[in-house]
Amino acid sequence: MASWLGRLSLGDAWYHMSSRLLRTKPVGAMAHDANDLTDMAEGSAVGLAKVLTTVDLVSLGVGSCVGTGMYVVAGLVAKAMAGPGVILSFIIAAVASVLSGVCYAEFGVRVPKTTGSAYTYSYVTVGEFVAFFIGWNLILEYLIGTAAGASALSSMFDSLANHSISNYMITHLGTLRGLGKGEDTYPDLLALFIALLVTVIIALGVRNSVGFNNVLNVVNLVVWVFMIIAGLFFITARNWEGGRFLPYGWSGVMQGAATCFYAFIGFDIIATTGEEAKNPNTSIPYAITASLVTCLTAYVSVSVILTLMVPYNLIDGSAPLMEMFADHGFVWGKYVVAMGSIAGLTVSLLGSLFPMPRVIYAMARDGLLFRFLSHVSALTHTPAVACVVSGTLAAILALLVSLRDLIEMMSIGTLLAYTLVSVCILLLRYQPDEQTDTHQYGDDVDGLKHQDVGASDTKDDQMLIDGADGDGSSSYHTGGNQGEGDDSQFHTGHASLLKRLLGGHYYTLRMRLGMPDASARPTPTTGRTVTRCTLLLFLMSFLLWSTIIFGVEQGSGVGAAFSGITAALMAGSMAKLMITILQQPESPRRLPYMAPCVPFVPAAAILVNTYLMLKLSPLTWIRFTIWCIIGLLIYTCYGIWNSTLELNAREQQAHASSYQRYDDHLDDTFSPDDDLYPQDQDDRPYQGRWTTRVFNANSDEIKDPQVRIMTPI
Repeated sequence: MASWLGRLSLGDAWYHMSSRLLRTKPVGAMAHDANDLTDMAEGSAVGLAKVLTTVDLVSLGVGSCVGTGMYVVAGLVAKAMAGPGVILSFIIAAVASVLSGVCYAEFGVRVPKTTGSAYTYSYVTVGEFVAFFIGWNLILEYLIGTAAGASALSSMFDSLANHSISNYMITHLGTLRGLGKGEDTYPDLLALFIALLVTVIIALGVRNSVGFNNVLNVVNLVVWVFMIIAGLFFITARNWEGGRFLPYGWSGVMQGAATCFYAFIGFDIIATTGEEAKNPNTSIPYAITASLVTCLTAYVSVSVILTLMVPYNLIDGSAPLMEMFADHGFVWGKYVVAMGSIAGLTVSLLGSLFPMPRVIYAMARDGLLFRFLSHVSALTHTPAVACVVSGTLAAILALLVSLRDLIEMMSIGTLLAYTLVSVCILLLRYQPDEQTDTHQYGDDVDGLKHQDVGASDTKDDQMLIDGADGDGSSSYHTGGNQGEGDDSQFHTGHASLLKRLLGGHYYTLRMRLGMPDASARPTPTTGRTVTRCTLLLFLMSFLLWSTIIFGVEQGSGVGAAFSGITAALMAGSMAKLMITILQQPESPRRLPYMAPCVPFVPAAAILVNTYLMLKLSPLTWIRFTIWCIIGLLIYTCYGIWNSTLELNAREQQAHASSYQRYDDHLDDTFSPDDDLYPQDQDDRPYQGRWTTRVFNANSDEIKDPQVRIMTPI
């Protein structure tokens, strides 16, 4: 008996812990108007300013991408990883970014008028622990991006000064051994000063920051056009001949793509500004799409000119675009590009630093980070404390770590955050809406019975990982519009495209795959099925690419053959998981923007992102692991106990435990039935703990929403 009680208490402890990790934030607390002061963070008297237009968002996205990506990353990847194949690296990275970008855009529309980007979206939809993990990695992304931008600006000024700045620092300050990959680096005081200066600009206010950003983007655009036109007079096809286009092979191209992904991370800055955008429902999707298309065009065109003007092995790693004109004696062109470099790298630095304090602010407002970080300045309407803390940390990082190591470190956190966003979209599309009465579909889907679908008080239905949302506090659905009719093209997402491609064979394919018809609706059971399949797909994508990269590509003989067979079996299993997901009904809920071809686009994003993550260096994974361990310590020691949801739960528990007798607040005329209180029960009042159950007005159990029944725990 004692051992049974021990197992029971252990199970209850695990259930309560998992409930904490998977609790979601009610969307009503997120979608308040920017002028509403009722849901501000502790210590804040004002909210963020709602001033950003679609053009402002596009400018922020393009600026944060094109600067460092165009002026630094293209040269680094071409010289050390891919050669002229950097063009293909950028295209592959762009495909991965587009796949993640459409998922980001749908997330932004599902939970508009919020700050915090994917952190906030995941908190509302999939749970607290996943939200903290995504937010923590977004902080890493922006922190390293800011430090990389400051370091790139410092390198550009050093190049303009014929490396006299770096020589002076090495002579008077010495070198530091062991940072990055162990090479000698010098303390970059100029990068430290640049990062602190931009921190001050960001803290002065969003309107000033965005106006400054727009001016720099215009300068950057003019210089970009100049580089393309002027570069046409110096290009030579010899730099691509004789195997020089892919000197490092396709492995180098893919490794370069993993690093080039850094150059496309700017679009998620758009998703962090939902609370400051005037019309986030339309601005966020349009701005993300326009930013990605513009950035891809800029990177490919510049990479073509760079590799046709200078042999890949002679490219200058610190300032490639300036030095490519100097190598041909066009000194005037070098200084024009220098102007663009200053503008582009500054706007990229602004784009990296701008969202970081907003993510910190959102996490601190929710209690997952220290709450003093959520203070909003009454003068500038910006999260001033978060700005100062984040800018100072980025400045210290720029002082100590080399630019190449910063870029590699940044990509892994970004890739993981984007992968988790794609996982969340797959989960959300197949979960039942709260407004949908799943009881009426209980007899039609998978042979479910009325009582199986309607049981809304079970543990499985209270957590997304085990099923659908179980209570109103976990709902994200109230933030959108519910569709009325049964539109199969809408609610399958890919139906319209498949109909055009397959014609009359479309319905035959649907029947053979077992796809549901337009009248089917998701239930808690189908939601759990998709959740399990999606999590397995996520884990198996890592196993599949690990087997291919480390077993097939790097193996030989029998080992490589065995790895190939294993990879083929895993690919077949993943295809079966996709078919299982296709067989489940989607939510009919309409949104202003929805990711196309679900579940294929999110699944493709997961596969591409995990492959690029595994192509990064082992040292990058070690750094990333250390960062994640630090985050876990903060969450387990502080966040899980001080989050707003935890404090609210304690308050409700204390309120419930205040009931000492079950009949304190019951109407004397109320007569409980025999099932609740058997006749042979002892007449003595229950001396243990009691809690209150409030039955919903739509519940089949009790129609009167005011009735409260006291039940023992």
